[in-house]
Amino acid sequence: MRTKEVIIIAKKRIPRKKNDYGFNNKRQFAIRSIALMVIFFLVFLVLIVRIGYIQFVKGPEYKESAYKQQTKSHVIASKRGTIYDSTNHILAISSPVDTISISKGEVLYKDSSVVPNEVLAQGFSEIFDLKYEEIYETITTSKSSNITIAKRVEQEKVDKLNAWMEENDISSGINIDEDSKRTYPYNNLASNIIGFYGTDTGIDGIENSWNDELSGTPGRIVTSTNVNKQAISDENEQYVPAQNGMDLYLTVDAEVQSIAEKYLEQAIVENKAKGGCIIIMRPSTGDILAEASYPTYNLNDPYTPNTDELKKKWDKMSSAEKNTALFQMWRNKPISNGYEPGSTFKIITSSIALEENLVETDTKGDFHCNHTYVVNGIPISCWYRGSHGSLSLRGALENSCNPSFIQLGQRIGKKRFYKYLEGFGLLGKTNIRLPGEASGYFYDYDKCNALELATMSFGQRFTITPLQLITSVSACVNGGDLMQPRIVSKMVNPDTGVVTEIEPVKVRQVISKNTSDKIKDLMHSVVTEGTGKSATVAGYTVGGKSGTSEPPVGHPEEGYSSSFVAISPAENPEVAVLIVINKPAGSYHGGTVCAPVASKILSEVLPHLGITSTKTTKTKEKLTSIPSVTSKTLSEAKKTLENAGFEVVMKSSDSSDGTVVSQTPVAGTSLKTGSIICLYTKGAEKKKVKVPDLKGKTAAQAKNSLNALNLNISVEGSGKIVSQSVNAGTSVAEGSVITVTLKKK
Repeated sequence: MRTKEVIIIAKKRIPRKKNDYGFNNKRQFAIRSIALMVIFFLVFLVLIVRIGYIQFVKGPEYKESAYKQQTKSHVIASKRGTIYDSTNHILAISSPVDTISISKGEVLYKDSSVVPNEVLAQGFSEIFDLKYEEIYETITTSKSSNITIAKRVEQEKVDKLNAWMEENDISSGINIDEDSKRTYPYNNLASNIIGFYGTDTGIDGIENSWNDELSGTPGRIVTSTNVNKQAISDENEQYVPAQNGMDLYLTVDAEVQSIAEKYLEQAIVENKAKGGCIIIMRPSTGDILAEASYPTYNLNDPYTPNTDELKKKWDKMSSAEKNTALFQMWRNKPISNGYEPGSTFKIITSSIALEENLVETDTKGDFHCNHTYVVNGIPISCWYRGSHGSLSLRGALENSCNPSFIQLGQRIGKKRFYKYLEGFGLLGKTNIRLPGEASGYFYDYDKCNALELATMSFGQRFTITPLQLITSVSACVNGGDLMQPRIVSKMVNPDTGVVTEIEPVKVRQVISKNTSDKIKDLMHSVVTEGTGKSATVAGYTVGGKSGTSEPPVGHPEEGYSSSFVAISPAENPEVAVLIVINKPAGSYHGGTVCAPVASKILSEVLPHLGITSTKTTKTKEKLTSIPSVTSKTLSEAKKTLENAGFEVVMKSSDSSDGTVVSQTPVAGTSLKTGSIICLYTKGAEKKKVKVPDLKGKTAAQAKNSLNALNLNISVEGSGKIVSQSVNAGTSVAEGSVITVTLKKK
């Protein structure tokens, strides 16, 4: 069978003629050329955008990163300001130490290899007495680029660190920055005033409330570094100097503070009391000379319990309980703890009544005490078990008679009473610049009825701070001015020497000088004749008032508080002292518990402050002859007499030409400096006043009574007045001299 062969003949394709570029036609060539140009343009555009993004958007970030890689910043710590007392004793000071830190991942050997974390942890644990596991974990897990290893490192350990780095060929990445360590040379002294410095800020006291002034501003040095992070010389090195903190000078006197703390501790131990406080103030300025609490704590070791009782239970306490205990330990009780002032507040009540002319100091039978006084059907007892009978204001204050002061409070009335509470600053804070100050707590005005007013009049059923009480009493005896308590007197810039004085601040005048003079006189009587006899100090005149506070309502476990406020010298107080003893075990009367403490304090503080004692002066007072100022102008005469040490009262008429025509006493009379000279111009009326009865009074009491009438006194003898040169009730010209004779009983 024959096979058919099929032969397929393919037609041969004849190629078209190509151009020189391999394209079949010009159109195709043009399209492809344009496409390539577009692609090239788009790529170029993307590159331009990317470059712009890097340059303008990410540029600052990359620049900063490069700067950090090529530079090293070294912090220059500012020195915290020193705290001085008023006599330039250092109470708190910063000494140079160092802070050690590492730049994570940048601790390098000299061959530029990275130092392992194990090596760093081992070295740091040995040099700085740290636990290896803890420091290794910190270095390994910390996300911070700068890790603090140790703070406040002494120079000895810094030297060990440098030697270790040299031995191990470590060239960079370990930072040694200047720092400072806060120390307190007196340990416990004034601890509740000063406070202490924590990790990076002041904690409590001056260290806290004046932290901004004490801190200063850190500086820094920025230098270029090589690939191994080693500093290289650079003419563009940046240096920003540190600004050191201000030095503070307190009004506190370290010696006075020491005296206060000594006798406070002694009183608490002897009376087996719960605690207490003392404040010593200069009435004329509001300066705090001392402010003591008991118990104190060690400023150089502030987290250690300060009493045996607290130490015994410390390990069993929770963290929250420990924190509460520490805050109580650090608490500045004289400004933070409210208390019932008791009978010391009768000074305030007396000043209100005298200022409002509701009472005189020596009106016989002005008040009456039958032991109890009934208010709204409720009997209120006097502390005295018997009856005081008829009393003047002086007698009521000397005997601390509650019924008498209830009657006085009724005369004053609620409206006036609250007006003066506001005036004396008792409804708010004193604004002393210390942390934790509390304010007074009184009945709301609308809720103060007859019974509440009665108890308030003798100092009970409300609370104020000890600082508020002594500030108010100071206003009563300094001429009537409420002064804002001052704790810092000046700041000094240690870099420039510039001094910033912090002047005393007068808040307002609350009572008149005349009322103030009467209060000083009454307080002096309390010490010479009344419940404050234990506060006497040989060679000095002392005024005072005792106080006894009942336990808060519903809290009998708090016990009574005993107190005493004293001033000296009584006629011109330079020192005011308040002692408060909480829950004494035996007697709780202020005159028994606290008055003797006031005596001990004043007997040491007054001589220390340079206040002259009568024991060191001649019995016969130095007298000055009054110069003649007639024919002089009033201004010239006043200047002449004041330069001689006298006080001047000018009497002038509208028709006069201002020339002095007469003076009382006459020229040539010898008087003690401070005596009053009355000057008269032509036509001026010569006023006459009646001489008061001075018999039985002290020289200070008589002086206050006469000076209030523009009369002068000449004293012979000592003790109480037995006779006077001009009989009581006789009219004499202002400026006249009344000679009194004194004898001891």
